[in-house]
Amino acid sequence: MNHVEHYHDWLRDAHAMEKQAESMLESMVSRIDNYPDVRARIEQHVSETKRQITVLEEILDRNDISRSVIKDSMSKMAALGQSIGGMFPSDEIVKGSISGYVFEQFEIACYTTLLAAAKRAGDTASIPAIESILAEEQAMADWLIQHIPTTTEQFLLRSDAKGVEAKK
Repeated sequence: MNHVEHYHDWLRDAHAMEKQAESMLESMVSRIDNYPDVRARIEQHVSETKRQITVLEEILDRNDISRSVIKDSMSKMAALGQSIGGMFPSDEIVKGSISGYVFEQFEIACYTTLLAAAKRAGDTASIPAIESILAEEQAMADWLIQHIPTTTEQFLLRSDAKGVEAKK
């Protein structure tokens, strides 16, 4: 496989990754009841993710790269499993914040790689879009890590109060 083929494969991976992120984020936001700031930021990131999927599809189309139905399907199944698994812990909001931060770091690493590969493959037309997506992922990761302490404190206060749901 040459560097252009790797780049194309990584574009397919990024598309599948964003489809997974969309499923996970939509599932998470639908269950957040008591943390309005977290819910609002995740809703914003769902919108960003949907736009990112469209941008990646434009890059795939411009480069005449077929989408990987298998990768997209497997990513959605993985997201479903993660969503279902996240529904049961009594500390769902805390674990969701942590796993969201970890996933954002994974996306940052993937887009950093994709950016270097785009440059090497000579796809200069896609570089600004990839840089924009990377910046959005970095902003989301920064927001999450800055708000994990507050979310944790709110969770602990709610969990100490009788008759108050804390997990979501």
